[in-house]
Amino acid sequence: MKKNVKIFHESWYQIANKRLFLRASVRIKRQIFRGTHWYVLHDPFANQFYRLRPESYEFVVRLNKNTTVEQVWNFLLENSPDKAPAQGEIIELLAQLYHANLLHCDLAPDSAKLFDRYKKRRRTLIKSHILNIMFARIPLYDPDNLLKFLQPLIRLLISPFGLILWLFVIGIGIKTVIDNFSALKVQTEGILAPSNLFWLYAATAFIKIFHEFGHAFVVRRFGGEVHTLGIMFLILTPLPYTDATASWAFRNKWHRILVGAAGMLFELFIAAIAAVVWAGTGDGIIHSIAYNMLFSASVTTLLFNINPLLRYDGYYILADFLGMPNLQQQATQQITYLLEKFAFGKKDCINPSSSVKEGTFLSIYAIASSIYRIMVFSGILLFISTKFLLVAVIMSIFFLISWAILPITKFIRYLFKSPSLARVRGRAIRVSAVTVAILFFLLYYIPFPYSVKAAGVMKAAGYMMMTNYSSGQVTTLCKTSGTRVNKGDTLLILENEELRKQKIHTEAALKEAHLEYSKALQYSPADLEPVEKRIVAFTQQLAYLDEQITGLTVVAEIEGIWTSPDADDFIGRWMPRGTFLGTIINPDNFYFASAIPQKEISELFSQKTVSTEIRLRGQSESQIKVKEFTVIPMEQNILPSPALGFMGGGEIEVNPGDSSGVKTTEPFYEVRSIVEKNPSTLLLHGRSGKIRFFLGYRSLLWQAWRSIRQLIQKHYQI
Repeated sequence: MKKNVKIFHESWYQIANKRLFLRASVRIKRQIFRGTHWYVLHDPFANQFYRLRPESYEFVVRLNKNTTVEQVWNFLLENSPDKAPAQGEIIELLAQLYHANLLHCDLAPDSAKLFDRYKKRRRTLIKSHILNIMFARIPLYDPDNLLKFLQPLIRLLISPFGLILWLFVIGIGIKTVIDNFSALKVQTEGILAPSNLFWLYAATAFIKIFHEFGHAFVVRRFGGEVHTLGIMFLILTPLPYTDATASWAFRNKWHRILVGAAGMLFELFIAAIAAVVWAGTGDGIIHSIAYNMLFSASVTTLLFNINPLLRYDGYYILADFLGMPNLQQQATQQITYLLEKFAFGKKDCINPSSSVKEGTFLSIYAIASSIYRIMVFSGILLFISTKFLLVAVIMSIFFLISWAILPITKFIRYLFKSPSLARVRGRAIRVSAVTVAILFFLLYYIPFPYSVKAAGVMKAAGYMMMTNYSSGQVTTLCKTSGTRVNKGDTLLILENEELRKQKIHTEAALKEAHLEYSKALQYSPADLEPVEKRIVAFTQQLAYLDEQITGLTVVAEIEGIWTSPDADDFIGRWMPRGTFLGTIINPDNFYFASAIPQKEISELFSQKTVSTEIRLRGQSESQIKVKEFTVIPMEQNILPSPALGFMGGGEIEVNPGDSSGVKTTEPFYEVRSIVEKNPSTLLLHGRSGKIRFFLGYRSLLWQAWRSIRQLIQKHYQI
């Protein structure tokens, strides 16, 4: 008998003398998880599965119509006292088998009340329909005959030849994506455009058909049967689904893993073909559908299918790979065990993990999966709310019921009515009440730092971007980058032989015009007017050429540090007029120009700022103090620098149609902060960073409620 396990149970008398046994249709298959034998009970008529541990199997397999439950238990207790299950475990096991329709029994009314199968199944069914209204499944078709017909094709695809073909196509698809990555990135910006939503859904539905048939093909390949193909409403979106639970009975874990991965493998195969089609076609329907198929396969695979934190393909792959069947259930049991043992002080609770390492993994998995589910579905809910507000409200109500009201109600019922807490119920209630009180106190009364953060760029208060006034070839560098220059210093010299020749030609033409003027003045006064016009034109052209030749010498227009990182490559290069050569920066004064969203600017207007600091990229360990800051009181949509926008690697969303990358999709306010010079921090013009306005202390509940109100105001103007 297991240590610290309660052997006897107060309800044992109700089933001790009953004769229970497995239904005749139940099949048993053995599986191995981490060196331990498990046994899968499968009823093919009802498609019900149930996994048994070895000690439970030893009990269940001995049940028959000629022996009572107590006789079987006594036999195990006498022959294997260390492994025999306790009476409470047997009651729970028989109840679960009874609910799964795997157990044949003829119970009297008082005994049947112990299980109460019908009522519990009905309540579970109703609850399941309510909670899964956003994930409802409707079976439509039995694909078994179709899979039998396609058996030759299935054997060909699920074979070494199929693997080679898959690798070949995937390789071509990856190369195509790499070669056209820039074009893919640009087209992604319009993936959620209203005109593209229909094609995105059509591509997703089409590729999911191959995904589901991938599961069915592999199940059939290894001897399983698939009898259900239907429609699943995933967040009210109809998509195909198939029932591949027959794989649970496969003995080889790699077969089960392949069933779980098959959908993604088929999906990626189609996505690779779509990538090639997309790259080989021009704008049009085929091009658009191919891109949407490629996008859908990659996003859904990463967010849902391959992620083990949600109960999709990745979850079952991980469970089979680790040898942890019912991973989510075990993780929940582990959290319950920790709660009961260390918080409620229960002495006889059973640890579902076999080691500290396994228990740690299960605990982390339970917490991480819960957080991830909330994040993913909250994100989906937020996205839907921007398109279909009424649908989002309905979904919010159901999520509130399923994720908050029902769990809280269930926990309260567990505290006050669970038989497992009979001896520690008082402590459990007290600990729970104190925990809730402490949590509320921390969230509502304890102040935490409250600040506003924004992206910005460092700028010199005095700077000038230097360009060449005249086109020419660079011949001389007079100042190296990083040198301090005075106003009027020569930075570099260009040469333009064509300008020199034009000047000589113009001077000669002007001299000739003066001679003609003298001649006309003496002999033909009537010709003076056209000659005068020629003299004026040549004089103006000569002045322009002198200006252009003077412009070949680039001089500093202000005092400061000459910064030209590419100056060493200028020699011999032809510079068209207006080419950016470098920047002269006055290093004595800098300011930090930051873009504050509308939802945050009110805090700077209405509250007193306690302190302000800046951290620059590449120098995050150094804090830059702010002397003072000024809020420019007008909305803007042109960023101080492209480095702050998406296209420049920043965080602010910019208009995809703006090639300069500085036009934002939403207005912002610019805040200019005069910084204090710090010898340990190098201030560079144009370096981006973050500014933090510390506004004091507020409770976490206040901060969370404010963020929610800002989110609602931003999307719904409420």
